[in-house]
Amino acid sequence: MTDTASISLPKIVRVIPRNRNIEFLLLLFAVGLYAFELAQIQLSVLEILTPELLMYWVPPTLFAFAIHFILRRRASEADPMILPIAVVLNTLGLSMIYRLDLGTIANAGTELFGVKQIVWTMIAMAVAAIVIIYVPSHLFLRRYVYVSMVIGIALLLAPSLPFIGRSINGARLWIGIGPFTFQPGELAKIALTVFFAGYLVTRRESLALTGRKILGMRIPRARELGPILVIWAASLLVLILQRDLGTSLLYFGLFIVLVYVATGRAIYVVVGLTMFLTGALVASRLMGYVSGRIDSWLNPFDSKNYDAVGGSYQLAQGIFGMAHGNLLGTGLGGGIPHLVPLAESDFIIASLGEELGLVGMFAILIMYLLFVSRGMRIGFNHPDDFSKLLATGLSFVIALQCFIVIGGVTRVVPLTGLTTPLLAAGGSSLLANWIIVGVLLRISDSIGSGDKYVAEVK
Repeated sequence: MTDTASISLPKIVRVIPRNRNIEFLLLLFAVGLYAFELAQIQLSVLEILTPELLMYWVPPTLFAFAIHFILRRRASEADPMILPIAVVLNTLGLSMIYRLDLGTIANAGTELFGVKQIVWTMIAMAVAAIVIIYVPSHLFLRRYVYVSMVIGIALLLAPSLPFIGRSINGARLWIGIGPFTFQPGELAKIALTVFFAGYLVTRRESLALTGRKILGMRIPRARELGPILVIWAASLLVLILQRDLGTSLLYFGLFIVLVYVATGRAIYVVVGLTMFLTGALVASRLMGYVSGRIDSWLNPFDSKNYDAVGGSYQLAQGIFGMAHGNLLGTGLGGGIPHLVPLAESDFIIASLGEELGLVGMFAILIMYLLFVSRGMRIGFNHPDDFSKLLATGLSFVIALQCFIVIGGVTRVVPLTGLTTPLLAAGGSSLLANWIIVGVLLRISDSIGSGDKYVAEVK
């Protein structure tokens, strides 16, 4: 009797998806919070609850629980917090976009984003579900390391092509076919992360152990510094051709961090930061676009910058809005965030800061911190080196993008053209970030599956 119980215990523990039960409870809280946000917006702006609330609430809720039940069957050991956090951030963005649409309608405007964002949310969640279902193991990506590099560079440079490239708000980051526009750089960050992870797995020993010692530091050989020089040149090329400092910093920063994680050598971080800062400094002297951004960052309230076309008006209005929100905010529906240009996309964090206040901003930052920390935890706990670097790279992409965007809105760094992950309006960003969610869930499931998991339970 005792022997039978001891033999079957691991199987019983393996069958019961404890992580999924935790996830289910967190999802209930997430969709309940979403319903509360929509109700508060309608009561504040319309002073009545309308059936439109269900149109916004039902689709993301159904898709979130669909992913949850797929995870129960296909990835029962996946991390239980990543999906609920992604749902909270995505639905908070939907709530604010809906609130901005109501303000646009009240001011006789016609450019609405809410319904489009709901559609993109469903598409992005469906793609994340497809990743979970049809990618039984993320390790197959190791066979396509250089293919990923080619795809990533092609996507990155696609907006620079004639006929299909589109310039919006001074940055050439989009491709367009008719009325349809897409930002391929969002998908490029995933492809390049796969390439960086695969390349560094094969080169980590030569990067970590070779080179001459100068002043007690082992300096890498020129051959090992080659890839860093290539990525540095590519990031500057993006800065020159596409006029976007944020995207350039995102890709170069991602590579430098993964080199550090793979080798443990801080010299790569020092060399990389020195190279990027030098390139950015030269660009600020030679390119009016970059110097204008820096000047608007340093002096946003100067009348010359404030009144200039493409100057600091947007940044200053965002700061005024967040100051209006004070500590606790005006409440959802109680502010005037539509006074800020691009309040639904580039400056959605300023809109949320006005209506949720400093406390709400901290809550949002904590959600991002939890998401990134869970992704980093997946990477550090995974026994496979490629999985470790891939999970760490995808998590760092989210972290660095948040820093660049939120730092730009709050004047910590110069303003860039990136969007806040999962919050801001925009289909390409939403699609890429939900793919990252799906890949992280798949990687996390592979940590405790199979014989290794059973051995740990015993």
